[in-house]
Amino acid sequence: MWKYQAFLITLASSAALAAVDLSKFPSKTDPTKFTIPDIPQTTSLDVATECQYYQSNFTIEKSEWPTIWDIATSNNMNTSTEFTNLYNSIDWTQAPKAPVRSMTPQGGLNLVGYDTVNDPDCWWSATQCVKPKAQGTNGDISTCPEPETWGLTFDDGPNCSHNAFYDYLETNKQRASMFYIGSNVLNWPYGALRGLKDGHHLCGHTWSHKMMTTLTNQEVLAELYYTAKAIKYVTGITPLYWRPALGDLDDRVRWIGTQLNMTAILWNLDTDDWAANSTPGITPDTVNGKYLDYIKMGSNGTFAKSGNIVLSHEINNMTMDFFVDHYPAIKENYKHVVDIATCQNIAHPYLEEVITFPSFEASTSQNASTATGSGVVPGATGASSAGNTNSFNGPLFIASLFGLLLVAV
Repeated sequence: MWKYQAFLITLASSAALAAVDLSKFPSKTDPTKFTIPDIPQTTSLDVATECQYYQSNFTIEKSEWPTIWDIATSNNMNTSTEFTNLYNSIDWTQAPKAPVRSMTPQGGLNLVGYDTVNDPDCWWSATQCVKPKAQGTNGDISTCPEPETWGLTFDDGPNCSHNAFYDYLETNKQRASMFYIGSNVLNWPYGALRGLKDGHHLCGHTWSHKMMTTLTNQEVLAELYYTAKAIKYVTGITPLYWRPALGDLDDRVRWIGTQLNMTAILWNLDTDDWAANSTPGITPDTVNGKYLDYIKMGSNGTFAKSGNIVLSHEINNMTMDFFVDHYPAIKENYKHVVDIATCQNIAHPYLEEVITFPSFEASTSQNASTATGSGVVPGATGASSAGNTNSFNGPLFIASLFGLLLVAV
């Protein structure tokens, strides 16, 4: 029964609470049938070659997009007709009143004065809160419910030098949840397509990787909106799941994400791989030590009742190599290593339902592939796979959801 309840709760997180219709995003890709050009940048394993700029057919009108790697209201997006109409379509009187946070002179979040005991804003950075207190707000996903399961996630892609890493995952038939930065998607569109082709679970990771609670409502909305638009433009799918930079969100930020039908995915184990050799006190040995500790947890009973979600990065070859080096031991010590859509039984993690993810049971009982509704593996024309046979019963779902809420009360 607990598995059924977890499934319904997950379904609820992607229920139609959104105020904004993102279905009209333009795209240049049919996600069920596409090819990736055979060019050195998509095939080479040499970093310098992979990261050479290339022309693609994903040309954009720069006046219609934020400046790459600048805050998403840049380039006058905050006054554009498109964004103004978007902003005005939301009833901001319902937004939680959490304040815009400030930064310390050292570049960290200023937590001084925040009531961590009562935690009125469910501010994850201050308290690790993942269950919102504001009404009409999607709750976070922060663990995999299945025992002895490693929830595999990578932030900050698509990285231009990830060919060898993605080859390795493909060789091992290993899917992950990939949190893509909007600016990176437009910079390296074929990298994003590779993620889709290989069946990974694609999610948003903001446009410019800013601390979200330090941004205004306009800025938060723009960071999420233009990231989803970039992913849709390149891959043909619109993500319903996202991850804030450094996990920084509160109920105000969650509520804005909910208006776009987006749910945050956090983590409960952090490798700190990005910080090796760049943050005082964190070395490659530190990161390897964390991996070894987390690996032991797979067989020492720590995750006997539920699994984890581990934060790793494809930010550079060092972070990707950390995972590759430890993957055999992860597989040996955990029963399952899966993406988050699979571990949460999210059949449709995108607005477009042409791609269906297998249930956890189906994925772990056989070598399941991500499939489209027509039974075609993404990017592999003519390949057969079991199509989705589940149908969504709205009244039954609502009834079940209210039943769960009554049980919870």
